Amino acid sequence: MDEIDRTIIRELQYGFPITDSPFAEVASRLGLSEAELLDRITRLREDNTLTRFGPMYQIERLGGAFSLAAMSVPAEAFDQIAEIVNQLPEIAHNYERNHELNMWFVIATESVEGVSEVVDKLEQLTGYKVFNMPKLEEYYVGLFFDL
Repeated sequence: MDEIDRTIIRELQYGFPITDSPFAEVASRLGLSEAELLDRITRLREDNTLTRFGPMYQIERLGGAFSLAAMSVPAEAFDQIAEIVNQLPEIAHNYERNHELNMWFVIATESVEGVSEVVDKLEQLTGYKVFNMPKLEEYYVGLFFDL
């Protein structure tokens, strides 16, 4: 990652223009061509410097729901159960933690009822209890990285 990459990341952390040509607008502000900006963002995504580039939606405003969920899975079955969990399109961010509840993931559905349906389906498919922990309150944390 060079200084131009750092500048791009710094710039994009503070918002992205909603215009007909947002990449051209950002590129112009940075003194780059649109093609160079797009190439650099693509490379940063491909080499996992950036793990995500895209909008963050408040799904509840669109009628959907997110929920954090966890399971307690024996170590010898972890990979097999993770594969089952990850096959569902509603599952995101599945990761292992060093805790009694060692498998954590996010459920994202098009409706509030959909979360319960996914929890029930996972319990049927895996044979393990899913602890559903829906968001009760949302807090905004303005986290920016000074690169």
